[in-house]
Amino acid sequence: MSSDHLMRNYARQDVAFEYGAGCWLYDTSGQRYLDAIGGLAVNVLGHAHAAVTQAITGQAARLIHTSNIYRIPAQEQLAARLTALTGLENAFFCNSGAEANEAAIKLARLYGHRRNIATPQIIVMDGAFHGRTMATLTATGTRKAQAGFEPLLSGFVRCPWNDLDALQLIARQRNDVVAIMVEPIQGEGGVRVPAPGYLRALRTLCDEKGWLLICDEIQTGMFRTGTFLASMQDQVQPDIVTLAKGLGNGIPIGTCLAGKQAADLFEPGKHGSTFGGNPLACHTALAVLDVLEAEALGAHAATVGQFLRERLAEQLAGLSMVREIRGQGLMIGIELREPAPDLVSTARAHGLLINVTADKVIRLLPPLILDNDEATQLCDLLVPLIAQLEPARETTG
Repeated sequence: MSSDHLMRNYARQDVAFEYGAGCWLYDTSGQRYLDAIGGLAVNVLGHAHAAVTQAITGQAARLIHTSNIYRIPAQEQLAARLTALTGLENAFFCNSGAEANEAAIKLARLYGHRRNIATPQIIVMDGAFHGRTMATLTATGTRKAQAGFEPLLSGFVRCPWNDLDALQLIARQRNDVVAIMVEPIQGEGGVRVPAPGYLRALRTLCDEKGWLLICDEIQTGMFRTGTFLASMQDQVQPDIVTLAKGLGNGIPIGTCLAGKQAADLFEPGKHGSTFGGNPLACHTALAVLDVLEAEALGAHAATVGQFLRERLAEQLAGLSMVREIRGQGLMIGIELREPAPDLVSTARAHGLLINVTADKVIRLLPPLILDNDEATQLCDLLVPLIAQLEPARETTG
C-alpha cells in the first residue's frame, strides 16, 4: 500500500505498527519496541489496556454519538470528575488540545469585552506550543510553526519565557491585557521547566491586574508530572485549564475547564463542537480516570520518573554531548549540545521509540504504567546511543 494519496504534512518514519501491549509496540514484521514517547503523551495507560478496551467496545455497542443538542450523562459525569480534581467549576468538551485552547482564547476575549476592553490581549510565551489552528498557531511561540501562514491573528502579546521582569514591564505599559496563557512546562519547546515560584508569580500578577491565568496542561496534565495538573506542584489555581492527550488514552477528546471568573462566559450559540464530549469519548475518559486514580499512577509517575532521571544522570555523567537532564514525573528532556538528526531512527533500529524536539532535546513521554524494569531497559537502550554521539577525543603518546 502507498502513502501517495496522503498530504505531505508529516515526516513519517518508515514503520507501521500492528498492535501494542502495555509500554510495547509491535510492527508489521513482529519486531518489538519500547514506547518511550507514548503517542506524544497520549497513551498514559499504554496500549490495549483492558479497562479502556472494555469502555470503548461496550459503549460502541450501545451508543457512539447523539450531538450536544441533547443531554449526555457520561459528559456530565466526566465534567463533575474533572472539576472535582481541578477545583474549577465547569467544562466544555471538544476533540483535541488545539480546540480546547481555542475555547480558552475565546473565553479570554469574552472576558475582556465584558470589561469593556475593545481589543483584549493575551500574553503568550516565547517557545510555547498551543496548537496549529489559526488562533493557537498565533499563540504558539515559534516562527518555524507559523511561517507561511501569515497574516496571523491580532490579540497576542509575546513575552520571554520564565522572565518575570519582562512580564512586569508589559503589565506597566499596557492596559488592554486580559489573560496570561502558559504551559507549566514547555513540551514542544524542549521540556523546559520554569524557575521555582514562576507560576505562583504569574498567579499573583493576574490577581493584582484582574487577568485570567490560563494553564495549557494538554501535555503536562493527567498525572504526567506526578500531580493531576503540573500547576498543582506550585499550589497554583488557574482560572482556565485545558486538557486533551492522555484524557482519552488515544480516543480523541479535549476539554476547557473554567473557574468562577470564566465559568459563565459561554452562552448558547457562543461556542460548540459537533463531536465534542460524545458518549464514546466520555465513557472512555471516565475509564481512564478510574484506572489513573485506582492505581495511584500520579505517585507512580513521580517515583519512576525520579528513578529514570537519576539513572540517566548517573549513566550519562561525563558525556560532553549532554547539556542537561530535566523534567518532572514522566516528562523528561535530555538536552544535547548539538543536534543529532539520526538519533530517532537509530534508536528505532534498536527497538526504542523516542522523540527529539527543539532540534536537540530528547523528549521522553512514556506511558505512566512504565515500571522500574522498563525504565532500566530504556536507559540501557538509549545511553549507548547518546554515548556514540561523543566527539572523538585526541590521544597523546
